[in-house]
Amino acid sequence: MTKKELRAAMRKLNLGTAPAERAAASGRIFARAELSEAFGGARTVGVFCSLADEPDTSEALARWSAAGKRLAVPRVEGDVMRFYEYDPRTMRPGAFGIAEPGPEARLCEPQELDLVVVPGMAFTAAGARMGRGRGYYDKYLSQPDVHAVKIGVCFARQLVRELPSEPHDVAMDYVITD
Repeated sequence: MTKKELRAAMRKLNLGTAPAERAAASGRIFARAELSEAFGGARTVGVFCSLADEPDTSEALARWSAAGKRLAVPRVEGDVMRFYEYDPRTMRPGAFGIAEPGPEARLCEPQELDLVVVPGMAFTAAGARMGRGRGYYDKYLSQPDVHAVKIGVCFARQLVRELPSEPHDVAMDYVITD
């Protein structure tokens, strides 16, 4: 299966999931992430704002923020992605319809992130990741100032035995499913 075919198949599977099932699975994923040593030791956590075919981050963002974690969420600026401090009051629709921090948000420098929770269309148990094809996370995570632990999160059905890889692909340190 090509990357394009695999992305389409995963999107269809995930969008075909009942909302209650998706919510329950998302809750299990982020509860498991909270139990990780990397999360426990992290002061600043980068978290994506989810699309309809990804594990839902809304409850995790609210819970982790209330628990005192400093959270940062991505904003796409042209062909570059940067993380900004999370403040629900500044969030607005951005690139690709994804919620992003507005212009008043404070930039979070790459070296400030201790942990980055990363979405993907498919993962292997060994940490290989296939994103949506634009390379935003690979570009961001390959910067020399990024020293954060990388946790890929997905529904169990998104785990595959192998993925086609390219030299610029950044592997995850861990993959957490429901």
